[in-house]
Amino acid sequence: MVVSNIILGFSFVAGVILRERIPAFERMLWRACRGNVFLRQAEIDTPLEDPTSSDQVYKSVFIIFFQGDQLKTRVKKICEGFRATLYPCPEAPADRREMAMGVMTRIEDLNTVLGQTQDHRHRVLVAAAKNIKNWFVKVRKIKAIYHTLNLFNLDVTQKCLIAECWVPALDMETIQLALRRGTERSGSSVPPILNRMETAEDPPTYNRTNKFTFAFQNLIYAYGVATYREVNPAPYTIITFPFLFAVMFGDLGHGALMAAFGFWMCYKEKPLQAKKIDSEIWNIFFGGRYIILLMGLFSMYTGIIYNDIFSKSLNIFGSSWRNNYDNSTLAENKLLQLNPDSNDYLQSPYPFGIDPVWQLAESNKIIFMNAYKMKISIIIGVFHMLFGVCMSLWNHLYFKRRISIYVEFIPQIVFLTLLFFYMVLLMFIKWTTYGPTPGKFGSDDPEIVKTSAYCAPSILITFINMMLFKTDANTRPQCDQVMFAGQLGFQKLFVIVALLCVPIMLFGKPYYIMRERKQRAQSQPLANTEAAAENGAVAGAPQPAHHADEEISEVFIHQAIHTIEYVLGSVSHTASYLRLWALSLAHAQLAEVAWNMLLRKGLMSKGFQGGIFLYVVFAGWAAISVSILVLMEGLSAFLHTLRLHWVEFQSKFYAGEGYLFQPFSFEVILDSAGQAEE
Repeated sequence: MVVSNIILGFSFVAGVILRERIPAFERMLWRACRGNVFLRQAEIDTPLEDPTSSDQVYKSVFIIFFQGDQLKTRVKKICEGFRATLYPCPEAPADRREMAMGVMTRIEDLNTVLGQTQDHRHRVLVAAAKNIKNWFVKVRKIKAIYHTLNLFNLDVTQKCLIAECWVPALDMETIQLALRRGTERSGSSVPPILNRMETAEDPPTYNRTNKFTFAFQNLIYAYGVATYREVNPAPYTIITFPFLFAVMFGDLGHGALMAAFGFWMCYKEKPLQAKKIDSEIWNIFFGGRYIILLMGLFSMYTGIIYNDIFSKSLNIFGSSWRNNYDNSTLAENKLLQLNPDSNDYLQSPYPFGIDPVWQLAESNKIIFMNAYKMKISIIIGVFHMLFGVCMSLWNHLYFKRRISIYVEFIPQIVFLTLLFFYMVLLMFIKWTTYGPTPGKFGSDDPEIVKTSAYCAPSILITFINMMLFKTDANTRPQCDQVMFAGQLGFQKLFVIVALLCVPIMLFGKPYYIMRERKQRAQSQPLANTEAAAENGAVAGAPQPAHHADEEISEVFIHQAIHTIEYVLGSVSHTASYLRLWALSLAHAQLAEVAWNMLLRKGLMSKGFQGGIFLYVVFAGWAAISVSILVLMEGLSAFLHTLRLHWVEFQSKFYAGEGYLFQPFSFEVILDSAGQAEE
């Protein structure tokens, strides 16, 4: 601090202080100096930066006049107590002007330096911004590499690293080439060594996929990762999944909308991936774009089979039914019947799909479609389950479980075939045996009547009677009691053989394990004695036990659960496939309701107002078709299809008790890091 020279006996000091301390500072000066000082202060409008905390604070500048050394000491102590900053101020005006000019010069120099520093920092940051992503990628890659290297072990010489890892067998040559290339580029003189090792651990499961099969494989992984070398149902799911979906969603129009949406996502695949949309719902749809495309295409196919497009039919090939009524009969009767056992039917089916005449059958259309779709659902379900049981044979053969083939696969396939596949055969026999006889319409010949639709039996009643060993009284004497010769005998034989398969599935495997353990126990003492003699072991020393062997009670419980689940599941799973019929019927009826309640009324309106009304009604019908019939019904059919694959199909052969192979991948590491930042 510099204090000015005495002018007329007065001295002064100048400085700055926080604005909020001015009142207390002024009172303290007045009381300590007993009013013998003169204080002038002025507020500084611009906030200043505190050098210690870097906060913006408001200060005031002050000047204090006093007389004598004693007051000077008191004023200095008070300024120090209030943390005021004192600055030197020359006495002469010329000196003050010179100092002010020097201060201004220094301020300009500092501003110039700060400006140049700011520009330089901006240029450095702009240059760094161009490479910041690459730097992040490099740092993450290096971090991942060192993290993996930390998992390695050192050898005895402390000079080499040893790692144990899982490697796909088909990639061994590629990995050896990569290691050799890394050695050459690094200039190392020690070549890498890659050897196969025998291990008792279960290897992870790795299924190669591409962008088409990836979504279908994820459907399987959602149920459970396959045990190592277990049959992978994903290749078959590529066909069966969209087909079963289409059976429930069969509509040419709705299927075309779904296929168009899936095709658009596949066609715009790269631009949509580049956008990296954060919506979870969108990512689910985009991830399953190929599933949506196939579901739409298959739905278009089944829509042609059902001859159903927005609840209407297409008359492409011409109906096989003819109207033989005259005009007066048509005018007097609201409902008339076309008899297939007459010339009303040309005895040649519609070339592809359902005849469009059924669109006009208001009274019995649902009855016909119900019977048709119900039988189709059972047929598809039985073949789907039989295929699942046959898939288990591949697992038994690969894992060399020969006993499982004899006591599990064969009884299961026999049980399912003799009961439910036989029911499917009865459906085909009924379709091919009973019907009109061309050229003998309405004949009373007993042989003709026996093969007419009048004598067609109920498949459900026949199957129930077969299971109960029961025969109903023949209420139609002119009809045969059976569908083919020896039917009742065959049915009893089928049921008895199917029931005999149950104890084989229940007790076959436990009995085999018990017998195998008994034989092993009988041969074990001799083998242990010989081994002890060869190795010099003491007689009676304990031998290692077979820890992998399960308790026989656990084997019985496991086999009992498996048998009960399969036998009861065969019935419940067959009935579960009726959801194909139920959802198909619901979808068709909802589409018909939407047409009749909305679009039909709009199309029937006339005049200028009718055009406006049709415009509004069409918008409502289109919104309902997309939101309810395509989106909600599609989601419902998707979930039911998923259940049919997980429970009814995969439970026959797929254990799903493995764990997924997770290779070292920079792409996965960078994606996970990017998602964590977001």
